[in-house]
Amino acid sequence: MNTHIFEGRRFAVLLGGYAAEREISLESGTNVALALEAAGATVTRVDTAEEKWPERLQNVEFVFNLLHGPGGEDGTLQGLFDLMKLPYSGSGVLGSALTMDKVRTKRVWQGAGLPTPAFEALTADSDWTGLMERHGTLFVKPAREGSSIGMTKARTPQELQVAFEKAQSFGGEVLAETFVAGEEYTVAILGHRALPAIRIEPATDFYDFDAKYVSDATRFYCPSGLTPADETELATLALKAFAAVDCAVWGRVDVMRDAVGQWQLLEVNTIPGMTSHSLVPMAARAAGLSMAELLAEIFRLSLEVRHASA
Repeated sequence: MNTHIFEGRRFAVLLGGYAAEREISLESGTNVALALEAAGATVTRVDTAEEKWPERLQNVEFVFNLLHGPGGEDGTLQGLFDLMKLPYSGSGVLGSALTMDKVRTKRVWQGAGLPTPAFEALTADSDWTGLMERHGTLFVKPAREGSSIGMTKARTPQELQVAFEKAQSFGGEVLAETFVAGEEYTVAILGHRALPAIRIEPATDFYDFDAKYVSDATRFYCPSGLTPADETELATLALKAFAAVDCAVWGRVDVMRDAVGQWQLLEVNTIPGMTSHSLVPMAARAAGLSMAELLAEIFRLSLEVRHASA
């Protein structure tokens, strides 16, 4: 794949920001900026937590957006860049805004007939005992955060109420999702192609923030160990889930396989991490793509999408 397309080009890499995932975004953005510079590009690193940051975009021709979470991944910046007629990486306004909201993402999947665990949106007036009776063990998480931030496993009504209060502290709606016992997988999407699936074996009780970004004991398997038929089935489901919520270019779909072997969709990440622990670069390597080649494909696909919507 041609990575010479970066030579002499002027890019901005957005990183940092003010969301809970700021530190992860700083690391992701730095990794991407270094890869672009190594491929011959001129890169301006732009932290959107700084004042008057849009002024630093005046002389760039394309934006690689590595802002994770609200303020970068929720459609707001995508709308700004559309108004500025400045090409940018990844999904557009609708796909970004929709997948930032886990509750509405799951409602779209339900409407499309795609499998996802049973769920309910929580409020301070929720019947904690009734919820446990209906669902059993629950995962509770903020509906509009990523990286498993604010996520808790609840086994009793008392734990459920505490989990709700923790998730609510991050602002916005709170999602309670039926716990799925089984193997966890993630599928990176690149255009209309699913990269090799990764099976995740967390070091902790579940794949929480520490298991994702801190622990070296979490195990990732790529190849995943699935049969070719199951790999194809999972890839097809991930592509359908990605398209159903109007996502484009690149992203990652997280999936569980339950005790009877059925796939259950969890969520979509439209700006996955690019850190040393991140899974999209791992899947790309398994598909024979270097970081520079991965970024070249994201760049090419993003320009196609932006030009098509202009």
